[in-house]
Amino acid sequence: MKTLADFKASLKSDQPGTGLSVQLKSLLYDGKGDWHKAHAEVDQLTDQASALVHAYLHRKEGDIWNADYWYNKARQTRPNVSLEKEWEQLVLQFLD
Repeated sequence: MKTLADFKASLKSDQPGTGLSVQLKSLLYDGKGDWHKAHAEVDQLTDQASALVHAYLHRKEGDIWNADYWYNKARQTRPNVSLEKEWEQLVLQFLD
């Protein structure tokens, strides 16, 4: 997968494609509406990339305190964009 359009099209598949990073798998499950499965992908990881996805997921959940904790772990600040825009930005970041 190389483009956001390809990634969005893959949301229709039952299983994630091979070779996806854990961050992209998490975003894929979130895009399919399975927040819990998305969270399970990154919940035990502590690297900055996973922390950023983890932060987004908690922001989406509405747990802003927890989201800000994870944004801090990722050395980022909570973005002032819609959740949809943040999701797209994260997908593009991890597709690169």
